Amino acid sequence: MTKAAEENQTPSTQELPGSTDVGTPPPGAPVSVFPGESGTPPASRSGRLPRVESLTGLRWWAAFFVFCHHMTNLAPLPIFDFLKYGTSGVTFFFVLSGFVLTWSAQKGTKIRTFYRRRFARIFPLYFLTLVAAFFVFYRADPPAGMSWIKPISVTVMVLSLFLVHGWSNNPTILYGGNPAGWTLSVEAFFYAYFPFVWRATQRLKTTGGLILCVAVLVAGGAYRLALFHYKDVVPILPQPILHSVAFLFGIGLAISLRSGWKPRIPVWFAFLVTGGGLYILWYSGAHPANFPGAVTMGLCQKEILTFLYGFLILAVASRDTRGGRSLLRSKPMVALGQWSYAFYLVHATILYAIKEHHGVAGPIGWSNLTWYAGVLVLSIIASWLLFKFVEHPLERKLRGPR
Repeated sequence: MTKAAEENQTPSTQELPGSTDVGTPPPGAPVSVFPGESGTPPASRSGRLPRVESLTGLRWWAAFFVFCHHMTNLAPLPIFDFLKYGTSGVTFFFVLSGFVLTWSAQKGTKIRTFYRRRFARIFPLYFLTLVAAFFVFYRADPPAGMSWIKPISVTVMVLSLFLVHGWSNNPTILYGGNPAGWTLSVEAFFYAYFPFVWRATQRLKTTGGLILCVAVLVAGGAYRLALFHYKDVVPILPQPILHSVAFLFGIGLAISLRSGWKPRIPVWFAFLVTGGGLYILWYSGAHPANFPGAVTMGLCQKEILTFLYGFLILAVASRDTRGGRSLLRSKPMVALGQWSYAFYLVHATILYAIKEHHGVAGPIGWSNLTWYAGVLVLSIIASWLLFKFVEHPLERKLRGPR
């Protein structure tokens, strides 16, 4: 997507994070994964699965990747074309959401309890940031030359409030309200059907989980190719259905790992594969004539990203189940991971508020890194305050008795 296209679609916060466990996490368990995903189960001695706390730290880096992409709208860097893949952070969060919900699911949890916990996890902070975003992205009389500021629309705000705007492919609606909210609209759909998928897949073991992973990737890729070749016949599906490929892939991975599969994939190798895969996707898009299969890779990009991020999540989670050391479990990384839901929801609002009053930082150049540092610090401080005084206390209150 060109930069001009992004500007016309409103701040492209089409890749932001939110979820909690299906079961009951122990006190002090990390409260996040997909901005919103709450902790992991206690140790296996208690009859539950071991924690995979590194995923909390890992999701901070996914949120940071999204942040780097959005910052190109304020302070472009020479690697602007590669940073557009920061949008893929949302695919990471969707895979992670399916993985964590399945990993922490417990038999006997009532569906209404699951729904109440999901609401408590994501909605209070979402509502607050939606109100804040309204004053940045909407005006009765939008100023000229600021395409991200739109006329006030009661319809769009109501759809955003009830998290159903993600079902529209109209950019004005899809990215309405808080532009990050479209991903939560997609997540709300995942939450709606997860309890039923969980019940239907409880008998699956390692092989069944991996077959599920392959099946959803094949189905997703086949749809993308069919849409390209038969666009007059194949309907364009809404975002919640399209992104279900990533969510179900995460479920399949968690099923396989829950069943005792512990692949010994070096985490450094998983990062190398993921980074190399992103580079190949970028290179094939930038130089299609020099890369055989570039068109097919471009069409099936979401499915490729789903595999890459799933591979990374699998390697990190598998290491945690074996008790290996991990910098992702360090206190600073876990703290940043816990704040990442708030960071995801608030950073674009801060960024575009600055852009309105200051304008673009300047021409493309590495000197713009100072802007990255400044906005990053502001966003982290805001996310810490929101987590400490809004997100965490309200979640505890609304979740009800354990």
